[in-house]
Amino acid sequence: MSRLSSVKLYAAASIVLPAAAVIVWRSELWLLAVFIVWSIMAAAIWIWCERKEQAERTARTIHALQSASVRTLNHHRHDWMNDLQVLYGYIRLQKMDRTIQYVEQIRERMTEESKIAKLGIPALIAFIQSFRTLTNALTLDVRIEGELNLSELPLDSDKLAHTVMDLINLYRFANKSTGGEASQLIVTFVREEKSLLVTYELIGEVNDVAEWQQGWKQRIKGTMLAPIGGEQSTERLQLAAKLGN
Repeated sequence: MSRLSSVKLYAAASIVLPAAAVIVWRSELWLLAVFIVWSIMAAAIWIWCERKEQAERTARTIHALQSASVRTLNHHRHDWMNDLQVLYGYIRLQKMDRTIQYVEQIRERMTEESKIAKLGIPALIAFIQSFRTLTNALTLDVRIEGELNLSELPLDSDKLAHTVMDLINLYRFANKSTGGEASQLIVTFVREEKSLLVTYELIGEVNDVAEWQQGWKQRIKGTMLAPIGGEQSTERLQLAAKLGN
């Protein structure tokens, strides 16, 4: 129990004594006055502690977000430095064909990152962009067909985003680390006329297939996502959310 929580508890408990005195000596008006003043003071202490705890929680949340942002920026900076070094090497060797090819790869990657930034759900966008700071054993590759803004779809987009993140975390914790090359999780979004398709493809292995099967079924229970196609596997999990009625 934190110090502020203890103070709140003591403040609440301190009312018991004057309350008991008022009950025992009901005719003593001064005891009633003391009880009222005491209660006001205890309530004031409780409110002050509550606000202090809220401020501390907010400060911790801001610090965590700032730390995650710094780690994400550091990873992006590392990627940019690698790209510049590769391009510089090709240019020095006068390999123009390889230079053009590598620039095209960078352009395609920037296009995908731009699509991710337009998904419309800040929590999901931040989660995807910072995923590489969470683990080195699993890489996340998000692919979006066309333009997609989840917040504009006729469904509970926040709940959908939360489920998508839950399933990604399911793969993250179930992933079987071999100590060698990292596994790859490909998440694809495809908007059709009456549904949104979300496909998970794992290039790698999980520790316990039965536990994974139970995990994804539990995470989509009560959500708008439902499995489509035949039997679902770790290699390919196909889900769909209906749009509208």
